[in-house]
Amino acid sequence: MRRFSESYLRRTRRGMWADSRAALADFDLDGRTRILDVGCGTGEFTRVLAEESDARVVGVDADLELLSVADEHPDIEAVAGDATGLPFADGSFDLVVCQALLVNLPDPAAAISEFARVSSDLVATVEPDNAAVGVDSTVESEVSLEKRVREAFLHGVSTDVALGDRVPAFFDSAGLDIVGTRRYHHQKLTEPPYDEDDVRSAAQKATGEGLDRHERDLRRGLDESYESVRRQWRQMGREVVRQMKSEEYRRAEVVPFDVTTGQV
Repeated sequence: MRRFSESYLRRTRRGMWADSRAALADFDLDGRTRILDVGCGTGEFTRVLAEESDARVVGVDADLELLSVADEHPDIEAVAGDATGLPFADGSFDLVVCQALLVNLPDPAAAISEFARVSSDLVATVEPDNAAVGVDSTVESEVSLEKRVREAFLHGVSTDVALGDRVPAFFDSAGLDIVGTRRYHHQKLTEPPYDEDDVRSAAQKATGEGLDRHERDLRRGLDESYESVRRQWRQMGREVVRQMKSEEYRRAEVVPFDVTTGQV
């Protein structure tokens, strides 16, 4: 399973569900009594579930460091556990849900089967389609370079990071009846005034640090040398930093998420 840092999760999920939670309508959150968020990480989505319901909300994750952050929230019960071997009895929850988990698992079907086992009613997933991400930027080279890197990553990564609209097939295999499918677009804006995460992200582009985290996958997926792409990436990053210093830099990224809900 792919793992992420607290800062990465905070930056990539910042503002998600802030404007609209209509895509969660099929969860019937008002009617839930026991909710499980699998692969909860630092608990960003778990907090949304707690805010939108009166249910007992449990977050489970295998990363104890991330889980400790989720456990700080008074309305979340944090439990250590693996998505393919959940430490709960059959039918323990009336909603079992995950956000951006299946794309990081080598066997998403096994996880869905576990979700169905511990749910007495609904199972839901919120999974990104990373092949359909859209980026616009005042740094012209950023748009084309990110597209090339994203395509290489999709080819080189060991899990299916663009499975969003194919989740219903996993539900069918687990014996779940589809209740509804929706698409939610998460827009991430970078514009003045820049915050700490914006500045850190720009610095990581300029040094190549952000790219280096995915070096192994990119080397497998690129049809050109990683070193060449890294040089171009750092040059692009330096232009981002320059524009940011003069408050000219603006970037918009839209990530589609497919929301699938099924009934046991």
